[in-house]
Amino acid sequence: MAMRALLAALLGLAVTFGSLAVARADEFTKDDLKKWNDAFTAVRQEGEKVFHSSTLGKNSVSCDMCHPHAANTHPETYPKFQKQLGKVVGLRDMINWCIQNPLQGTPLALDDPQLIALEAYITWERRGVKLAPGKH
Repeated sequence: MAMRALLAALLGLAVTFGSLAVARADEFTKDDLKKWNDAFTAVRQEGEKVFHSSTLGKNSVSCDMCHPHAANTHPETYPKFQKQLGKVVGLRDMINWCIQNPLQGTPLALDDPQLIALEAYITWERRGVKLAPGKH
């Protein structure tokens, strides 16, 4: 009986690992890639508008007043320990800190489309820079 259980377990493992070997990533068509790129571009462009507007705060300050073209935001270094927050945070947490403090606004929900758009724009401006999580 123990031999049957062992053989069944081995057969199960062989089937599992055998199916993993033939599993492939999804194949994307040019239409898929265009659709997804267009969607990202629209979100990034919205992020650029929000970044350059004073709508996030209550004091007429905009993100670009401290960070022209998202300068000195270093999205490639997140997550990292952020002194202002006293802990390791993601880029969205730091964006919200800036909204709440220098802009004197209300932090955005982590799934807020404006926050995602801001993150897309900031990250886009640093495209091509090597990822360096935790770097200061």
